[in-house]
Amino acid sequence: MELEILIRKEVNKGMESAEPIFTFTVGSIPIDITINLVIQWIIMILLIGAALFFSKNLKEVPDKKQTIIESFVGFIRGLVDENMGDGYKTFVPFVGTISVYLLAMNFTGLIGLKPPTQSYGVALSMGIITFLVIQGYTIKKLGLLHYFAGYGKPFAVMLPLNLLERVMLPVSLSLRLFGNMFAATYIMSMAYSSLDKIGWIAQIGLPIPLHLYFDVFDGTIQMIIFLMISMINIKVIAEH
Repeated sequence: MELEILIRKEVNKGMESAEPIFTFTVGSIPIDITINLVIQWIIMILLIGAALFFSKNLKEVPDKKQTIIESFVGFIRGLVDENMGDGYKTFVPFVGTISVYLLAMNFTGLIGLKPPTQSYGVALSMGIITFLVIQGYTIKKLGLLHYFAGYGKPFAVMLPLNLLERVMLPVSLSLRLFGNMFAATYIMSMAYSSLDKIGWIAQIGLPIPLHLYFDVFDGTIQMIIFLMISMINIKVIAEH
């Protein structure tokens, strides 16, 4: 019974984070500004600032700052080459951006904020972005005629299944990301609720191992899974 109450409280908190802080209209269309959206804006501003800082005054002989960013770019390039092949180097910026952005969102639990990815709307938007990139790249590579012809391969009777497979990709991506991040957030909330019964001082050091696992480790794993599935689907669908 107590567990059911805790689950309901956590679900309600997740719904509250999706509720608008304020709403304005553009024409007749209402635009809601939520806490999750504000956190994402802050993350974007910080990442853009970091990109400008690390890309400023690049030199032929790299200093420590440039070495860090070149190491990261080299790692992402190797990841793309290994999983997609040499012909997909143009996806290095996309993969690198998604990896850093997802990590930043998943790690917000370390500073006492609920990760935006524990909201299904945010997770679904990430899945839709990948879906649109895949379809757009496939059309660009194969042409519109061959793109639609691919839905009927290897046999025309496979058309409904192939359509369902394409549509389910953003759903499966988002549900996996949302489910794991929501579970991690819920477990951390239960841990803090339990430690609060002991005393506020118990909340200072004891949750650190839990944060390392559920925020850092699990957040990193979910980012890697999202990237791997995205890269594999880009390659497979573009070469169908």
